[in-house]
Amino acid sequence: MSKPTSRFAASLMFVLTLPFTSACIQAQQSPQLERVEPPFWWTDMAESRLQLMVYGEALAGAQVSLDYPGVTVTGTEREENPNYLFINLAVDERAKPGTLQIHLNKGDWQHTIRYELKPRRAGSAEREGFDSSDTIYLITPDRFANGDTGNDRTADMLEGPDRDNPGGRHGGDIAGMQAHLDYIAGMGFTQIWPNPLIENNQPEYSYHGYSATDYYRIDPRYGSNESFRAFVAAAKEKGIGVIQDMVPNHIGSGHWWLKDLPGNDWLNGKGIAKGEYEYTNHARTVHMDPYASHKDHLLFTDGWFTDSMPDPNQRNPRMATYLIQNAIWWVEYADLSGIRVDTYAYSDAAFLTEWSARMMREYPNFNIVGEEWTRQPALVAYWQAGNENRNGYVSHMPSMMDFPLHYGLRDGLEKPDSWSTGLITLYESLANDVLYPDPNSLVIFGGNHDTSRLYSQLDEDPGKFRMAVAYLATMRGIPQFYYGDEILAKSPKQRDDGVVRSDFPGGWAGDRVNAFTGKNLSREQKEVQQFTRTLFNWRKEKDVIHRGQLKHFAPLDGLYVYFRYDEEETVMVAINKSDKPRELPLDHLAEMLQNKSSATSVISGKTQPLNEFVIAAGDVQVAEIR
Repeated sequence: MSKPTSRFAASLMFVLTLPFTSACIQAQQSPQLERVEPPFWWTDMAESRLQLMVYGEALAGAQVSLDYPGVTVTGTEREENPNYLFINLAVDERAKPGTLQIHLNKGDWQHTIRYELKPRRAGSAEREGFDSSDTIYLITPDRFANGDTGNDRTADMLEGPDRDNPGGRHGGDIAGMQAHLDYIAGMGFTQIWPNPLIENNQPEYSYHGYSATDYYRIDPRYGSNESFRAFVAAAKEKGIGVIQDMVPNHIGSGHWWLKDLPGNDWLNGKGIAKGEYEYTNHARTVHMDPYASHKDHLLFTDGWFTDSMPDPNQRNPRMATYLIQNAIWWVEYADLSGIRVDTYAYSDAAFLTEWSARMMREYPNFNIVGEEWTRQPALVAYWQAGNENRNGYVSHMPSMMDFPLHYGLRDGLEKPDSWSTGLITLYESLANDVLYPDPNSLVIFGGNHDTSRLYSQLDEDPGKFRMAVAYLATMRGIPQFYYGDEILAKSPKQRDDGVVRSDFPGGWAGDRVNAFTGKNLSREQKEVQQFTRTLFNWRKEKDVIHRGQLKHFAPLDGLYVYFRYDEEETVMVAINKSDKPRELPLDHLAEMLQNKSSATSVISGKTQPLNEFVIAAGDVQVAEIR
């Protein structure tokens, strides 16, 4: 059986200590190290325990020893496969940066692994995660900008470029994102969330990033580990943090583990070769449902998404530790400001408690947002830290994606107004905040890589689209904006991933339209782009939006008004879905306006007396009230 080639062999510098003649005689029994993961670690971490996965032929029986101040071998573990050895280390406060010499002994053979402990970056543990003062720009990297055409095809990756194929790779990369940091910062965005960048060496559909084949390697068609770290540093210089998209729930069928699985319970089910696995039932309520069957619960968490996405068994303690350490490794290595966790609830619940607790122990001021794709606010609340779940479940997740409000926004603006549809849906969605431990830490959004484009969903109505943008810029929570929405990107209303994740115009040499410069954008596109730019740049400096209170008034004949306010400022948002211009109903809004006399439009800068303030038909106004 062929084994994967190690990328870390040179840096690990395995030292053979016995004579060459003996090595030749014992070749069939000698350990052949190929991987050590994590590839290196740091001193001064909050958790002293570190588990190394060592992979290579016939390693499992090796004895392990080292002599390094502050580092102790506390034991070894193994799976059924003799090619894996798990080394448990304790790295206490006495340990200094340097190189450990970890000695492996098996019979007459000895190997030495030179394993590096790096100095931890100053202030790393106290790093501030993204919060309600931020706006997140979500990018599908393969479709944003091709900054390095030389990595479009690489010798060790199965799939090459095919820009004409909506489901193929188009060549966008880390260099492309880095080249346009000025554009992103200029739009007012303060965080970038790229879809996963780690290796996805799958024969097809590898561009989306959700089928990992190596948890410790950036896909070479995007760049390298070093270029990713350089991108994060360059973004930080522009005032932008980077959120890494992580997927502990599933891997790709091309993952190197599948060539030589550690053990029979490393994955849920019996694996691809035997075909003895089930598909998830997507019954996401089973975690909190007091009546859920055990079968449905297991099928939800243990079932596979597809044949190409095997499901790791997170009840295996070595698998759980591997995934936890991998997340910490990327935060520390790349200097991240946050993590987005894909398909959060599909993982084992006990594992999620351990995973989130460990992350927050290492980084108490960090932020992690989980994806729970549901219309049910109680289910979103179930996973947020601080929720008092009736079944006693404890989570440490600071943030979750606010899918209920996402649906409320789309339905509220798309559907006609009646006593039960339209704006009343958006208004009533906020009442769900009574369920959340911290609604201001939820991530709000109009669209993402898995939904139809917001402009298309709103029937390509520019006025409704402006309403949605204004809502995202002023509502409680942390807004997330999907790349291309600022220039009215389109898609079918029915899910069509390849079209939704369309190429950003101007990201490829020869593009007729360039949204980065405005070349050949339509008048409508330029106006919406500037509208978005103005609002989110204004938002950056507005603490009243970041942390202020919220009060809203039930919609009246297609007019929905709400306020963000604190002791210093008051901001009014007025959404007019009706087909006629609307004056402010001053008496109705007296609770917030009785001591105010004027309104200054955030978009136009024009100031008017409140009794002359008009919201155009099918439009929105955001105004500072004085």
